[in-house]
Amino acid sequence: MEPLRIGIIGSGFIAGVVADAAKNTPLMSVSAVCSRLESSASAFAAQYDIEHVFESWQQLISSDEIDAVYVATPTNVREEISVAAASAGKHIFAEKPFASEASLANIINAARDNKVAFMDATHFSHNPRTDEIKRTMIEEIGPPKLLRTTFYYPFDDRNNIRFDPAKEPLAAVGDLAWYNMRAIVEFLGTDTEIEHITTYAEKDQQTGIIIRGSGAINFKDGKMSSFDFGFNGGVILMDLDIIGDKGMFRLDDFVLDWHGGFDFSDGHYDLSYQMRADLDEPDQWQHIKLEGQKPQKIHMLENFVHLTADPCGENANETMKTSLKTQQLVDALWKACNAPNN
Repeated sequence: MEPLRIGIIGSGFIAGVVADAAKNTPLMSVSAVCSRLESSASAFAAQYDIEHVFESWQQLISSDEIDAVYVATPTNVREEISVAAASAGKHIFAEKPFASEASLANIINAARDNKVAFMDATHFSHNPRTDEIKRTMIEEIGPPKLLRTTFYYPFDDRNNIRFDPAKEPLAAVGDLAWYNMRAIVEFLGTDTEIEHITTYAEKDQQTGIIIRGSGAINFKDGKMSSFDFGFNGGVILMDLDIIGDKGMFRLDDFVLDWHGGFDFSDGHYDLSYQMRADLDEPDQWQHIKLEGQKPQKIHMLENFVHLTADPCGENANETMKTSLKTQQLVDALWKACNAPNN
């Protein structure tokens, strides 16, 4: 099997994460790059040994040198580029969030119409631990009743696009709370419908963007989720609790790998999670370890390659459904955070 040739649109930090991960799987090769500044694209190509540099994304998606695109751009241009790439017959791997559920639906419809694959770049969805928890959850802790998530990432660079509402209109809701909402979809299901949502949001005094939030969602099927997210906590927190009627699972790294994650050192930390039940004391908590670690970013790229082999199949459709449900929850959260009482 020849490696999938991907072209990267964008040359920022997250684009480098994917370019580096692609070097560690034989299923994918980065063949091309473009950026808003050609000098940035050239420097990126030199750093990651990429053969082709294009002056514009239009040239890149028209190239016969690539089979797929990775859209690592600001949110405000993601739909235009993704739809054009699909129309050019290129598979789409795109950063998240998206401007809205309607915007994402336009991308997905373009992918379906042109029979190309689509996948968003949510790393933890592809972690083998996520599959393991979903497979064993009901047997071990019972049907999930409550999901609690926290994602705090210390960040205060107001020159970054995260603080530019023109480029990243959803601010911390899109950048951080996407993961809280995706955890709901992964562990509570894609068919959950919101009955009621309550939120609190803090806005940055200089830029007016949302930088922190908390809230809770009650779903029509009786499940519940509470969540916290923010740039201004002074610490990275990636906590997740799934509570069922027989016990709970707990993770402290549900977003990024402690081992092999792009923000951390190469120190070894086991891929694991914790199970508690009844009145167990701390020395009775079970620590469940998974063998054969590979960074989740590599699993993600390999899963995307597999999708391209059957872009109209069941897995492809389920992937699109998961993305749409996540964005739907993000939109609902955004609306609640911007309600007059907030």
